[in-house]
Amino acid sequence: MAKRKDEPAYLSKSLFIRGLQCHKSLYLDRYQPELKDEVSEEKQAIFDSGIEVGKLARDLFPGGVEVPYEGLSLQEQLDMTAAEIQKGTQTIYEAAFSYDNVFMKADILHKGKGGWELYEVKQSTEVKEVYVHDVALQYHVLEGSGLPVSKAFIVHINNQYVRRGAIKVDKLFALEDLSGRVKDKQVFVAEELGRMRNMLTRALPVIDIGAWCDDPYECDFKGHCWQHIPEDSVFTLKGKGADQFDLYRQGIIRLEQVPLHLLNAAQRMQVEFFLQKKESVNKEAVREFLDTLWYPLYFLDFETFMSPIPPFDGTRPYQQIPYQFSIHFLEHEGAELQHYEFLAAPNVDPREELTRRLVAEIPDDACVVAYNSSFEARILKELAEWLPKYASTIEKIVSNMRDLMAPFRRRDVYHWRMKGSYSQKEVLPALVPDLSYEGMEVADGGMAMQAYFTMCGAKDPSEVNRIRSSLLEYCKLDTLGMVRLLEKLREFVQR
Repeated sequence: MAKRKDEPAYLSKSLFIRGLQCHKSLYLDRYQPELKDEVSEEKQAIFDSGIEVGKLARDLFPGGVEVPYEGLSLQEQLDMTAAEIQKGTQTIYEAAFSYDNVFMKADILHKGKGGWELYEVKQSTEVKEVYVHDVALQYHVLEGSGLPVSKAFIVHINNQYVRRGAIKVDKLFALEDLSGRVKDKQVFVAEELGRMRNMLTRALPVIDIGAWCDDPYECDFKGHCWQHIPEDSVFTLKGKGADQFDLYRQGIIRLEQVPLHLLNAAQRMQVEFFLQKKESVNKEAVREFLDTLWYPLYFLDFETFMSPIPPFDGTRPYQQIPYQFSIHFLEHEGAELQHYEFLAAPNVDPREELTRRLVAEIPDDACVVAYNSSFEARILKELAEWLPKYASTIEKIVSNMRDLMAPFRRRDVYHWRMKGSYSQKEVLPALVPDLSYEGMEVADGGMAMQAYFTMCGAKDPSEVNRIRSSLLEYCKLDTLGMVRLLEKLREFVQR
């Protein structure tokens, strides 16, 4: 589509949403796209998941014709869409339209009894304001193209749906009619398009960093725009005390610049300990925690995955499904540390075998230690619901569970390197420097989930084995880290 000299700047649905979030981001995308951050594997997985959800939603209106993006120019997509409408096709997937030099593709366009209906598919479980803007822009283009729209809907995931047998798309998806809200946004859409186009004819907008860098989406120019922020910045402050951007706008960027009276107690402790390179231990509180533990000691960690499309019977959208666990255990004081692990084979429901192996490994009288034990307890309770024959054993495990995070969350133990956090990913390297997740192929839960998905899609046995090794190494470090942290707590009270 060649641009005439007097023609307004080309925009698309995604560019419009980007511009609503930040004009600078839109400008950089158009003129300096090489400054974008690399797309992480986790973010790519979200994109891929969205595509999968979009394709499944087509089964709400089966038998339609797709206008493919790959292999066709924009003009060819517009021509194919027009030809399908002319032929009387009732349902078109990825229908392409252009009006006022704005290009868009509609996820589902369906001709109902009252006329053409627009369906925008999202993998979210709720309708967000940004989705209303998305559909409003599409409505603007469709109406301007001469295609009257009788209704406009958001199709999103119903998180109350429980899979039983084949996926029932009419139960998995919820439809929300946005027709009224979208029509009310038409003046807003036209005005915003004008503002964006005017901006694009000028120099790079002077827009500083702000909350809009992550709302409603994490901007892919964040690495460029945030490069002036040092590691010891106010953006490392944890909790709901002083607002980080309020401090930044006052020219307060480094922690050493922060007036302590502006901070709450936890933030003040974080800053003071960081500046003075201090640590503190409340020996009495730590001793009380240690007194709640007994032998045999079993340290437990799960890895889970979740998907908007429930993969197995009895699962809900975005339910966390365990596919791996690691256990380190000590049978008695002074015993040799032992380890047991399980990682499910790819592309199978892991719950039955995982549960069977877990309950066989943990004795009824064991003290089970987890880090943020509410997570492990919730996973175990969901397994008990699905597999009631193990319910009584699981109930004992849950009742015997103790949370190693507790003394760090309460700051009974605090080290300046924890950066105000009580996450194991910060606590472990701060207190046990020889153990660290840095440099590992899998270094956090999000990476582990993506590695599992990659393993499930891998065809090469050597790649599967490599990923398995990385997952086992990561989960093993989680439970070994708990062992070492408990040793550290005992050292503290013996000083």
